[in-house]
Amino acid sequence: MLSGCIGPDLQLFSNSFIVFNGMNKYFSYCLSFVFCLLLSSPVFAAKKPSKKDMLVTIATPQGEMKLILFAETPQHRENFLKLAKEGFYNNTTFHRVINDFMIQGGDANSKDDNPNNDGAGDIGYRIPAEILPHLRHVRGALAAARNNNPQKQSSGSQFYIVQNHQGVPHLDNNYTVFGQVIAGLDVIDKIAESPTGPMDRPTTPIPMTVKVEKMKKKKITKLYGYQYPAAA
Repeated sequence: MLSGCIGPDLQLFSNSFIVFNGMNKYFSYCLSFVFCLLLSSPVFAAKKPSKKDMLVTIATPQGEMKLILFAETPQHRENFLKLAKEGFYNNTTFHRVINDFMIQGGDANSKDDNPNNDGAGDIGYRIPAEILPHLRHVRGALAAARNNNPQKQSSGSQFYIVQNHQGVPHLDNNYTVFGQVIAGLDVIDKIAESPTGPMDRPTTPIPMTVKVEKMKKKKITKLYGYQYPAAA
């Protein structure tokens, strides 16, 4: 009589189904746990923008300039901050100034007594280009100098600041713009108007001191009027 009975094969199938179902739930829990871990990892987690920024001050005999560095150009930003914190730029000069164009500095050679080697210094490395179409050569733009290499890699230390009040758009998409002067635009004008000799070198040296200060973005906006992008 078979009614109400489960044969050996059916019993085995039923037990197997129970075990399989239990394992299914176990694997589901494991997969959910792993998925949560992945979402919380730095790779997947959305990084909240910092409420603070690094404010750069370049002090010269003509006055001070305040600058911010763009997060969109991280390699240039970090390199500049590193050199500034190490004191690399202190006592270098703006060795090349062209009125209605730009002022250039950041060469270690400009610290010595030989004016003929200014601009030829080599820190020993280049920075890969971080050229972005929305970062343009407007008045006060901070950009990286470079030689004529096909990859458009930047000098490891030399930089220039746009002085032309209308900007210099012919340099866009050719050099990396990685910061902006947010106060002291008149200082750029004073430096650019300095008398110059051979190689556009000022006849009176213009040394600089560079310092970096962490400051709340709200305070930077309040003090200097700079408006950060919505996502910054």
